[in-house]
Amino acid sequence: MSKKTNYSVQRYTTSHFNEWNAFVKTAKNATFLFDRNFMDYHSDRFEDYSLLVFKGDVLFSLLPANVKEERIISHQGLTYGSFILKENAKLLDAFEGFKEVLKFLNTAAVSSLEIRNIPTFYNAVPSDELAYFMFKANGKLLKRDALMVIDTTHKIRFQKNRREGINKAIRNGLKIKLEDTFDSFWNEILIPNLKNKHDVSPVHSLEEITLLAKHFPENIKQVNVYQGDTIVAGTTVFLTKTAIHPQYVSGNGTKNALGSLDLAYDFIINHFEKSKRYFDFNISSEENGTRLNSGLVFWKESCGARTFTTDTYLVQTEAYKTIDLNII
Repeated sequence: MSKKTNYSVQRYTTSHFNEWNAFVKTAKNATFLFDRNFMDYHSDRFEDYSLLVFKGDVLFSLLPANVKEERIISHQGLTYGSFILKENAKLLDAFEGFKEVLKFLNTAAVSSLEIRNIPTFYNAVPSDELAYFMFKANGKLLKRDALMVIDTTHKIRFQKNRREGINKAIRNGLKIKLEDTFDSFWNEILIPNLKNKHDVSPVHSLEEITLLAKHFPENIKQVNVYQGDTIVAGTTVFLTKTAIHPQYVSGNGTKNALGSLDLAYDFIINHFEKSKRYFDFNISSEENGTRLNSGLVFWKESCGARTFTTDTYLVQTEAYKTIDLNII
């Protein structure tokens, strides 16, 4: 019998910056949000506790994470988290790597790990290992969110009210522009709307989204809708290997009368679909997934979206002592 490969875990430091980013680019279940150029833009808000797992001397997996009140969370500054695996990672090897993460955390006196599964449609190849490990480790399901997603290889036609909105936008002479700057959308549409409706600011400041777009010009795009020379709506789009995701969408008070948002959605779905299979409308559930926002569900389904789910688990790190695949 061959000697068992040794797995080891290290906490991330800036010395790992290039190695981490090179791994993210080829991992089977990662997006550009896990790149340190993205993660670190708000490093002052979170105490990083990201981990690297090595199989022998070779980097095998990553866990983007932060620490809060003695709990490790993957990762509060990101839309989703995961146990990130190299492209050719196999189930049994991934299990040994994850078990070593639990052991590392337990030895460091960390009692629990909260981890959010990346929605499966973001994976470049099948990668449901983490969901299985949570089952085997008796992970507690904290929440299950419902996401509305369009599969562009099997699109369901926009319902009548959405098509009427697009035709209304055309009759009103609205025009779509792909732009290199975010200033007009942020200052004239997004910030005022969030302030007036919810008394909040965008998660990303104008300076932050501009910096991120500079680092990821192929992944972050700005699409604006104009009536003449006046911006009336816009969307900031995040593009991954597999998916189109409107990170921010907003229109001024004329959006219903002009059909500006219908036109914006129709454009980004069709413009970017050639290289992306999925269009992610994001979650439509609230309060840890226990309540559905029926208005959001209705609107997104009228665009042809249907449901995926994504889970958040809490696992006790001492589970490394008993977790077993019971291989036969």
